[in-house]
Amino acid sequence: MNRLALCLSRAIARVTEAALGPYQTAVVRMGFAATWLLFLLREYPHRQELYGPHGPWSFDLAQQLTADNHAFTALLASDSQAFFEVFYFLAVVSSALLLVGWRTRATSLLFMIGVLSLQNRSVFVGDGGDNVLHLMSFYLVFTRCGQVWSLDARRAARASAARARGERVAPDRAGPALWAVSGLVLLVAALTGRTGGGWLVPAVLWGTWSGAALWWAAGRWARTPEPRILLDVIANILHNGALFVIMAEACLIYSTAGWYKIQGSRWQDGTAVYYPLHLDYFSPWPALADLLSANGTLVMLVTYGTVIVQVAFPFTLFNRRVKNVLLAAMMTEHAVIAVVLGLPFFSLAMIAADSVFLPASFLHRLGGWAARARDRVFRRTDPELPVQRFPEADEQPRVGFGA
Repeated sequence: MNRLALCLSRAIARVTEAALGPYQTAVVRMGFAATWLLFLLREYPHRQELYGPHGPWSFDLAQQLTADNHAFTALLASDSQAFFEVFYFLAVVSSALLLVGWRTRATSLLFMIGVLSLQNRSVFVGDGGDNVLHLMSFYLVFTRCGQVWSLDARRAARASAARARGERVAPDRAGPALWAVSGLVLLVAALTGRTGGGWLVPAVLWGTWSGAALWWAAGRWARTPEPRILLDVIANILHNGALFVIMAEACLIYSTAGWYKIQGSRWQDGTAVYYPLHLDYFSPWPALADLLSANGTLVMLVTYGTVIVQVAFPFTLFNRRVKNVLLAAMMTEHAVIAVVLGLPFFSLAMIAADSVFLPASFLHRLGGWAARARDRVFRRTDPELPVQRFPEADEQPRVGFGA
């Protein structure tokens, strides 16, 4: 009984003391932000047909559909063309800001609003990658995804270094200003009845806004550190819970896809991969598709291998080496799908979801390589610039509620 209590106390301490997987969460953040940003930029010339107020899926049809399914979309607040253009621009900006990690708590909310609003505006133009992005944009709101590899982390590191030198750190003005503006927008939307369908997304927006207010108030007026510690614990619990849900979601996607494939006759006889390679709308490179499908043995191996990897992956999480091998195989498969079948954004979304399982040691090395490459580039333009050392995981500065 004492051993069980000790294990339980250790588990509780681990969940509450720190936000787990900071590097994995940062990669997921950057992966989905980059996927959505590239999609919006590529579809910019076609934005009117996809999501515009006067597109094929008209404003009235979208209103009727959301009245039934209660899906959230801010684009139904107005059928003005100017409103749509501003919203699309803000969706692009929020994706870019989330990618670089500026005020990640606020930008993750704006990112979620952009994804849900555009996708729910025209629900018939998406694919499987859009569904993954749809879910992950909601989960990212609850994570502290700006602890590393972000402008938030750099700002926190500079403030920590200044305090260590005994220097005065200027109070944060951008955070409270962003909080005030967002609160005003939320209030106006609530008073005018334009918060979108359903109650979940508005509740998340108001809850996050209130949490940011409590965090700022605790840091400014609390005489003891206990209120800030309590808020930090709550943020860690939410982060770790959301990280677990992201991992479970990825496992569910693969296991469901694998078990459904087993029931298909074409997957059973080993020929399923052959057919999508010869569909006109999935063949941007017909010669490459013909080359890959010319070998029957290769088609059979890829077909059976896809099913085996998808079904087995959730069970390999208990063995790190096997998991890493299958993870590399799945990422390679998605990269091939992006090129051969012409589905780059679906593949990017799945690779971003897979990134949550990347080993921390690999991400540390990847960060070190990126930092050294950055230093080489900047030292060529400024030889007097000192070389910056990439900090290890236990040296990362603690960032606040905003990250």
